[in-house]
Formats: sequence, structure tokens, C-alpha cells
Amino acid sequence: MKILLLGGSGQVGWELQRALAPLGPVTLAGIDGGTTLAADFSRPDTLAAVVEAAAPDVIVNAAAHTAVDRCETEPDLAQAINARAPEVLARAAQTLGAWLVHYSTDYVFDGSAKAPWCEDDPTGPLSTYGRTKLAGEQAVRANGCRHLIVRTSWVYGARGDNFAKTMLRLAAERDSLSVVADQIGAPTGAELLADVTAHMLRRVTAGTPGAAAAGGTYHVAAAGECSWHAYARHVIAYARKHGRPLRIADDAVRAIATADYPTPARRPANSRLDTLKFRRTFDLVLPPWQVGVERALDEMFQRA
Repeated sequence: MKILLLGGSGQVGWELQRALAPLGPVTLAGIDGGTTLAADFSRPDTLAAVVEAAAPDVIVNAAAHTAVDRCETEPDLAQAINARAPEVLARAAQTLGAWLVHYSTDYVFDGSAKAPWCEDDPTGPLSTYGRTKLAGEQAVRANGCRHLIVRTSWVYGARGDNFAKTMLRLAAERDSLSVVADQIGAPTGAELLADVTAHMLRRVTAGTPGAAAAGGTYHVAAAGECSWHAYARHVIAYARKHGRPLRIADDAVRAIATADYPTPARRPANSRLDTLKFRRTFDLVLPPWQVGVERALDEMFQRA
């Protein structure tokens, strides 16, 4: 199985390099010097030539404009990377008869539901990021290629910038913190997403009767739920337990409302994703969010 991985230098892409390697040779395409093929995601029409040069059996698109607030001031760039690029990749995959794996987000929903979101629930993005990611999904489906669309939430990794690292830095510098408590989701590790992707690809490309029918859209997120405030408290408590130097006191992480912390892009209040379809189809158990967060923290501590 020949695999073309776009966006391999990001949090999810870095883990995909490891997780996909047992499936076959992986060609990396991106803008950094360590890639095999140059790929400029801000110029989507150039990506068809990248796919043609790689001639893959599977295209994995881990590239995205994920700076949610910056998307509000860079809508054309967000449209190019999050919507137009997946469309070009889907068309190329259809031409080759290749599979396309594309990652999406809880931000395609408006956050108003009381229950976790199912794959076929009505979408209603609140931000440029959410709208462009939804457009990317729709383009993949419309082009008719064999695909896996993986919606996830609150992604983090041991490498790169993320919420946990920010909280640890601030907890070492400040006496108190204020963190939003009325947005609910499930922190999901890049490592988990990469391993799940490899498992899904093994299943859909197995060549057994009905294997390819498992393609489609799936929600994949760690089990359980929390607010950003609870997430922050868990990170800080775990760091303190493991002897990290912190200035903040245990009771100095204050819960606030979203309205008290305005941002350029609106966030969904309910980012919980129902993963039943994924778990039943691929016969996997998704671990509690705390497990992945603590594992990532351990790796961060070891590298510090």
C-alpha cells in the first residue's frame, strides 16, 4: 500500500508518520524541507501534480488551517487550505481509484444540542474555521472518491503548541488563572487519532467482502467529557503530583463563562461527539481522555 501523507509536520501528521509506516511506504508532502514532495496548501490547484507524482493507493490529508481565530482574518487562506485543497485531493483520488482520509472537526456544529453530536446531525458552523472545514467535507463526499472523513475534537499532542502546554506555562508564571467552564468536549490525542486511522485503513482496504463499504464519515474522540476549566485543573494537578515547578495554588484556577473571554471566532458550547458508529464498525474501544492527556504530559516532562 503506497501512502501519500500531506501535512506530516503537524501534531496529527507527526504521529501518522509512525502509525502508517507498517502499512507500506509513506511519501511526505508539505512545505518544510524534510518532506519528499513540495506541497503548497495555499495553492490548492498545485496539489493534483503532487498526487500524480506520488501515485498513491491512499491519500491522508492532515493539513489544515487550524488557527481558529486567525481564520476570521484570513478567510481566503482558510478557504484554500480547508475547503479547496480537499476538493482537489478528492478529485485526484477519484481519478486514481485511491482512498482519501480527511480530518474534520466538532466546529462544523453550532454547539446547541444537549446530547453528543451524531454523524448525520444537522451542521451549523459558527466560525470561518468551521464553515471552511464543513465545505471541505462536502467537497470530499461530492467527488465520489472512496473516503474516510474523521471528525474529532480538542486535538493535542506531545509536540507542538496545545492547551495543556499553555496551562503549564501560565501555572508556572501566575498566581491565578481564569478558564472557560461552559464549553464541553473531549481532549483527543494526536497519537490516538493516528493509531485509529491506521486501523481504519487496514479494515477498509482488506479486500474482503464488504470491507470498502465501511468508508464514510465517523466521529472519533476520546471517551468521557470535560470543560476547558476541568481540563486545565487536571493538567495542573497531574503536573504538581509529578513535581513540576508551579506557582499557582490548587484553588486558584477560576471557572468563567465564554462571555467573559471573548474571542474573534465563536466556539461551540457542546463539542461532544457520539462515537458509537465508529466503535461498532471498527470494533475498537476509545480510552478515557485522561489516559491520553497524562501520557502526553509524561512525554512532555521527559523532554523538558
